[in-house]
Amino acid sequence: MTLTIGSIDVNPGLALAPMAGITDHPFRLLAREQGCPLLYTEMISAKGLIYNPGRQKYLLCFTDEERQIGFQIFGSDPLIMAQAAQKLETLGADFIDLNFGCPTPKITRNGEGGALLCRSELASEIFKTITGAVACPVTVKLRKGWDEQNITVLDIAARAEEAGLKAVTVHGRTVQQGYKGRADWSIIRQVKENLSIPVIGNGDIDSSQSAKEMFRYCGCNGVMVGRAAQGNPWIFKEILAGLKNKPLPEKPSVKEIVEMVLKHLAMLSDLKGEAAAVREMRSHASWYIRELPGAAAARRKLVQTTSAKETEGILREFCHTLKHL
Repeated sequence: MTLTIGSIDVNPGLALAPMAGITDHPFRLLAREQGCPLLYTEMISAKGLIYNPGRQKYLLCFTDEERQIGFQIFGSDPLIMAQAAQKLETLGADFIDLNFGCPTPKITRNGEGGALLCRSELASEIFKTITGAVACPVTVKLRKGWDEQNITVLDIAARAEEAGLKAVTVHGRTVQQGYKGRADWSIIRQVKENLSIPVIGNGDIDSSQSAKEMFRYCGCNGVMVGRAAQGNPWIFKEILAGLKNKPLPEKPSVKEIVEMVLKHLAMLSDLKGEAAAVREMRSHASWYIRELPGAAAARRKLVQTTSAKETEGILREFCHTLKHL
């Protein structure tokens, strides 16, 4: 289950997916604490990095504790993307990942993200320009295709290999599908059967069992966890135990969950300041407690918080209440 990306070996091949607004520096550190061996940044605009780098400062924040780490960029202009890749390599990226899968309309309307799955010649140009511009490995994250009538991943993945990319990640949904329905793992298996470079499978990995099943069914070299990690960095410890055929760890207690939320909040405050951290933690905290009794009422309070102290008070009251149920 070793994943090799150029000269980088990741064993086992388990990754935290790049997710906008989620996989920032603090969350990556929490995932690493739980054993996740491969991390990705949030997606970074190539144009933004070149023309307005000041706005990208939080996206670029990382430490050596996060290695191995891939910096993901999105865009559609090959030369600008190559310049962005060069800049990220200079900043210390272990590898560059290209976003060819984002389904967000504001991204696809600009011909970026998942829209590139419909432009095979441009995809090849982007791949070749970037691999020619940097020395570090280059990878790409793909989806199945634009929609069920336009399944282009096999062609785009083959172009990636031909251009010298070192690995591809395949999310088994189309762009139009977004995150609805089930991911099609059979397309991941087809890509793996057609390529010599490593393939990372993505889509519906939410437990150690599903991770093991994807490895078995798809024959992929790695698996990537996305939405199931939101509010649940412990999933990596669970998956690692399962892959090593060790007993699965116990689910975190309510107290452990609350303490993790507060730790996450403190890390965010150190990075972005209290006001921004409290706003961002409204979503994160809701994900952390979503499966607990009374979570809905607690969430309604959390979305109105304006200070770290207030957030902590709501969470500790929530924890205290659950102890007496």
